[in-house]
Amino acid sequence: MENETQVSETVIDEVPSIGAPSLKAGVEAILLVVDEPVSAITLAQITNSPEIEVLKTLKSIQKEFDSREGGITLREIAGGWRFYTNEHSGEVVERFLKDGQTARLTQASLETLAVIAYKQPVSRGRVAAIRGVNVDGVVRTLLNRGLIEEAGSDNESQAVLYKTTPYFLERVGIANLDELPPVADYLPNMAALDSIIDESII
Repeated sequence: MENETQVSETVIDEVPSIGAPSLKAGVEAILLVVDEPVSAITLAQITNSPEIEVLKTLKSIQKEFDSREGGITLREIAGGWRFYTNEHSGEVVERFLKDGQTARLTQASLETLAVIAYKQPVSRGRVAAIRGVNVDGVVRTLLNRGLIEEAGSDNESQAVLYKTTPYFLERVGIANLDELPPVADYLPNMAALDSIIDESII
């Protein structure tokens, strides 16, 4: 009996951790940060859980959000799942995005925008490496404000690249990017920095 108990404990210890308090918590956390629909298979792999259990969890979350009649809903689109704003709240969201154009950018947004302006086209991974923090939320804000836009994808990593928009030039008050003030005096070792970043991203 003692040997059987030890074997059972060993098997339990070898079960991969979800990495969150529960499968539901893990799935919700992932869905909150994704930029595009994520498949149940991917969620299953990330959470070390059976796909059927992930699907049950997704359906449960979807039902829960729909029943509360809030501003967020969970949808299955293009073979993946993602949180979306409820269509009934579309008007207030549109008004916020439009009116928000005149609101001041946060320090984090300004720093991220500066990196993109000087390093474009650049991926979020490279921007995050330069700033030392996650920039997903800030990039979404800059996209919503029309200050940056997608500029294709990196040939090697396939990561989405970003660049500034004509609206950015208008807001900054310059005709083209050549009129941006030089940063060499402030960042004299940009070449060395690029090399370090490239090594850290690989």
